[in-house]
Amino acid sequence: MKKKVSLVLSGGGARGIAHIGVIEELEKEGFDIFSVSGTSMGALIGGVYALGKMEACKNWLFTLDKIKVFNLVDFTLSTQGLVKGDKVLNKMKYFIPDANIEDLPIFYTAVAADIINKEEVAFTRGSVFEAIRASMAIPTVFTPVKTETGLLVDGGVLNNIPVNHALRRPDDLLVVVNVNADIPVERPKSSKRELEEKHSVYQKKIREFYGQLQKINPLSSPGESIGYFNLITKTLSLMTYHMSQMALERYSPDILINISRDSCGTYDFFKAEELVVIGRLAAKKSLGNYYNSLKER
Repeated sequence: MKKKVSLVLSGGGARGIAHIGVIEELEKEGFDIFSVSGTSMGALIGGVYALGKMEACKNWLFTLDKIKVFNLVDFTLSTQGLVKGDKVLNKMKYFIPDANIEDLPIFYTAVAADIINKEEVAFTRGSVFEAIRASMAIPTVFTPVKTETGLLVDGGVLNNIPVNHALRRPDDLLVVVNVNADIPVERPKSSKRELEEKHSVYQKKIREFYGQLQKINPLSSPGESIGYFNLITKTLSLMTYHMSQMALERYSPDILINISRDSCGTYDFFKAEELVVIGRLAAKKSLGNYYNSLKER
């Protein structure tokens, strides 16, 4: 009989792509994931998994080193965010069909933060797409989502590892994936040529991105030690890292799968293929430790 798993997926920008590799490894080992709770990128990967569209999502992400990623970035002059997010989210509709959370074959929760009412918002009903959009609304980067009484931003502001929203069953396993762990990076081996080619593509995209950012905020430039955009990213990363540590101290998962916060930058989506492998390797390591602990009992 397959072991039931309640899975919790953290936010972490592009590092969250590693969740795909983790899920693939869990399924390969015969685990039955009956519940997924996620924040930000964890909400996205958890959502497409619950919809049965994870493979389509992965295939799309794998193309992001071959096309201009920043053509999907729709800059805005809004004071609430640099990016509307409509372009990339409309692309995502190809593998996020219009479905309600309550109709999914597994239990799913996406977490956002309401900055007007100062509270967490856990989506367990309604549109999967809208839940993901709200959970991924990084403050000052993506424009927030307005509701009748509130304003929703990235759930990582309040709860980056939403263990408290995980559905549990008797004798299940609580599996938590933290993509912001303070551990060394364990990368798959790549040829020097592959690394150089990807680095070249990345540098080009970064230059294009900063060119657009410069038009919006002339004080920002790629030459600054910490520009406006980097300051936002580093501040949010520090905040979510410490909140994640507190959540892990409070809750004790049966299996904790740690992925280094140095695996990639927050917006390094061009590294999708490598990140899936990193997730798979991290899952194998943690599952190995779990199996060894069972033998010692």
